[in-house]
Amino acid sequence: MDRRLVWLAVGAFATSTVAFVFAGLLPLISASAGISVSDAGHLVTVYSLAYAIGTPILSTFAGAADRRRVIAAALLAFIAGNAAAASSGSFATLLAAQIVMGASAGLFASTAQATAVALAGPEHRARAVATVLGGTTFAVALGAPLASLVGSLAGWRAAYLVVAGLALLCLAVLWLRLPRGLPGLKLSLRERLAALGRPGILPSLAVTLLYLTGGFIIIAYLGPLATEGAGLPVAMLPALLLTFGIGAIAGNYASGQLADRLGPGRMIVMALLASSAICASMTAILELLPPEIAGPALVAIMLPWGFVGWTFPPAQASRLVGHAPELANLTLPLNVSAMYFGIALGSFIGGRLLEAAPVAELGIAAAAFPLAALAVIALTRRGTARVPAA
Repeated sequence: MDRRLVWLAVGAFATSTVAFVFAGLLPLISASAGISVSDAGHLVTVYSLAYAIGTPILSTFAGAADRRRVIAAALLAFIAGNAAAASSGSFATLLAAQIVMGASAGLFASTAQATAVALAGPEHRARAVATVLGGTTFAVALGAPLASLVGSLAGWRAAYLVVAGLALLCLAVLWLRLPRGLPGLKLSLRERLAALGRPGILPSLAVTLLYLTGGFIIIAYLGPLATEGAGLPVAMLPALLLTFGIGAIAGNYASGQLADRLGPGRMIVMALLASSAICASMTAILELLPPEIAGPALVAIMLPWGFVGWTFPPAQASRLVGHAPELANLTLPLNVSAMYFGIALGSFIGGRLLEAAPVAELGIAAAAFPLAALAVIALTRRGTARVPAA
């Protein structure tokens, strides 16, 4: 394997860690800033919106520019955003830093995947993309709990500095190792969005958005769910995230094999049903069990939830590509944008629920969204069945 792909994956690890570490940092940030956890949740929302909206726009502006320079610029902006967050003196500054980090992380992700394909060649495209995306998986499994642990031991600002340091190391290596003059693909924003009109694409993106919305109603607020709902100490949050991450690695690995046997459509339906059931069971755990049992039970359920949660993305990507294989370079980035729109919506809804209802109710609210995604799939299939054959 080309070692440059590994460093692209490490860059994906660094830039993706920020998206998942908030579950452990939000309680620390809220206490430091003197605001509620639900208000601190706006950090997740603005980061995700910047990622979702900024990625296609910045990729359009980058156009056919040298990929090495685009990656360097994205990492520099990401490092600056982390440094600004670590040194921020107000919550408004921290919000602005999140916007910079989200937009630059999205630009890095899209450029890194395209660069990986160019380095590996068309015959190894899938393996190259999988290598870079592996960095995101390990960000969930290792980056988030480690950064959360750093935040618990040395303060939340230290977590941003550690992520910035790792990104700086990637920048140095990639600037030295990536070839000069590697051009990108110049497409207008209209061309990037044209795939939305193809049959099956928009409903599939709606399924992605609904699924991530449900998941991040809980993931963004695992802190209060664990501490206020289950009575766990804040120091247990890294262990909670690590358990989820181990399940995510196993689910990501198993998804491809299961999707090949069962088909991506069946895998997606199974993931949606299982995710809904697990989210609802979290409410049952917090409301029906005593704290001495609810805490360990919540930690234990993170493993299957991580597994189920990460069987969805590979199967969904496969299903989306199946609608229009020739447009995969357009539909897959749109799917990532849909994911981050879902993260933004989920964190926003979760924050508003925390203001109005007991923390245990997050599970029931989260369970509704995978069911809504199932309804979209059913309606899409019914509509397709009614279309007469040509």
